[in-house]
Amino acid sequence: MKLRNIAIIAHVDHGKTTLVDRLLQQSGAFRDNQRVAERVMDSNDLEKERGITILAKATSVEWKNVRVNIVDTPGHADFGGEVERILSMVDSAIVLVDAAEGPMPQTKFVVGKALKIGLKPIVCINKVDKADARITEVVNEVFDLFAALDATDEQLDFPIIYGSAKQGWMADSPDGPQDQGMGPLFDLVLRHVAEPKIEQGSFRLLGTLLEANPYLGRVVTGRVFAGSVKPNQAVKVLDRKGNIVEQGRVSKILAFRGIERQPIEEAEAGDIVAIAGLAKFNVADTLCALDVTEPLQAQPIDPPTLSMTFMVNDSPLAGTEGDKVTSRMIRARLYKEAEGNVALKVEDSPTGEAFVVSGRGELQLGILIETMRREGFELSISRPRVVFQKDEDGQTLEPIEEVIIDVDEEHSGVVVQKMSERKADMIEMRPSGGDRLRLVFYAPTRGLIGYQGELLTDTRGTAIMNRLFHEYAPHRGDIQGRRNGVLISNEQGESVAYAMWKLEDRGPMMIDPGCKVYRGMIVGEHTRDNDLEINVLKGKQLTNIRTQSKDEAVRLTPPIRLTLEQALAYIEDDERVEVTPKSIRLRKALLDPNDRKRAERSKEAALG
Repeated sequence: MKLRNIAIIAHVDHGKTTLVDRLLQQSGAFRDNQRVAERVMDSNDLEKERGITILAKATSVEWKNVRVNIVDTPGHADFGGEVERILSMVDSAIVLVDAAEGPMPQTKFVVGKALKIGLKPIVCINKVDKADARITEVVNEVFDLFAALDATDEQLDFPIIYGSAKQGWMADSPDGPQDQGMGPLFDLVLRHVAEPKIEQGSFRLLGTLLEANPYLGRVVTGRVFAGSVKPNQAVKVLDRKGNIVEQGRVSKILAFRGIERQPIEEAEAGDIVAIAGLAKFNVADTLCALDVTEPLQAQPIDPPTLSMTFMVNDSPLAGTEGDKVTSRMIRARLYKEAEGNVALKVEDSPTGEAFVVSGRGELQLGILIETMRREGFELSISRPRVVFQKDEDGQTLEPIEEVIIDVDEEHSGVVVQKMSERKADMIEMRPSGGDRLRLVFYAPTRGLIGYQGELLTDTRGTAIMNRLFHEYAPHRGDIQGRRNGVLISNEQGESVAYAMWKLEDRGPMMIDPGCKVYRGMIVGEHTRDNDLEINVLKGKQLTNIRTQSKDEAVRLTPPIRLTLEQALAYIEDDERVEVTPKSIRLRKALLDPNDRKRAERSKEAALG
């Protein structure tokens, strides 16, 4: 059967996963009576909750006796490590662009990678039925983007198709016809996308995606560049430098058929398949016949820019809510994650009780913590730190990101002010339709930690921020951190509503009455810039004197509720976030007040 391999590139929310749903439905991949969930490709719980694609996935459809392998890629810069490798598996890409928003930073990031390796994209303008669609301008913006990314003349001569994935149609014109469904897009793929290039020689496959399967063990997905492979065939694995990693036999070959993976008896050059049976085969490695000596070229991966320290939860409440609490369990889980996710790096700390995890951004690390928490882990996590580098002269370099903020005009002033406080340079300000402005900044990653929540507060939830790694540049100096101190519990027990009510003038609370607290746990935010120890357990003194006024039920101000990402951004260097399956608590790294004072004195002495 003839083959075509394509990837779908788009920014978050531009309709990529919905498009794949429609392609599967209209190609007959589902039976007429088969019940299929919406966004069938977002199978992971967190993907469904957040409405974003985190892991890349492959599927395939048949159209006019041609098998089209489709890879759905993540649209978030934090998961860009997935995207770069996927592009090496395909021969073209559908660049999906929202007819109102136009190309966004993540589109730019992935399209840049696609053009660089010579792919000739198809541009698909989606959501043309939106009231604020500006189709002609968006097509021009896509052309300008391709030109800015040094596209060749051939790449700039891209075919365009218009439609609405939600309504299930595509056509050569924005006005339709709408009665042909997704047929015009399928036909365009068959016409425009070349058949996979097949290299001469023995079997070679480049590993692109990795997963751990409870029945098959390690399963690696990749494209067969040359030759063919059968189950039980003897093979070897070469790393990027050509060193032999291991030798073994292929136990199973799985091919993508609709949304199912089915075992096949032979995988031929050009196809995208998943292979099981090798214990050390990793992403970017080459699986090949025993006589091959040269590995396939693999894409280098952008460096991690943010790191956090994962520690054992050593609070007095440790082990009361989770069942995976030891450093051995945490270490095994983190190293397993790093095996499959090449944008993540895990290192042991010198003590062996803590692990430094480096990744592409807060979202990526936040998703890892949330996943572990749901698996029953208890963790203590440090404030996110930026990964610095040194240049040849010994000068410190820090990661700078390109930040694009779409905001209502009335709120643009506060955004510009807050970004300049975070040492950001404004590059561009232009109208983006409907009384909105698009602001573009180059900002240090350090300054952006925790800004998302503040931005939404400042703009009444109307701003949209997108970030993208730009470059390493000289350090931009100190950035003002949190201005307020915190309220710290000085006793262990359960908080009492009356005590909390008496302390309300000290600052807003972060806990509810009846909540378990311990010494050194952060229970609220101080109205001043210093930390204050308080007692939230102190009940009302009972006397036998009856007063005329009835004791009214205490009315408390609702507490501040921080999400995991907000908590990680809120804490300072001497604080930790305690994460368990049921709770997110803030605490001081040193729970004993005397230890904290000693640490503060030694810090002052070192600075003095």
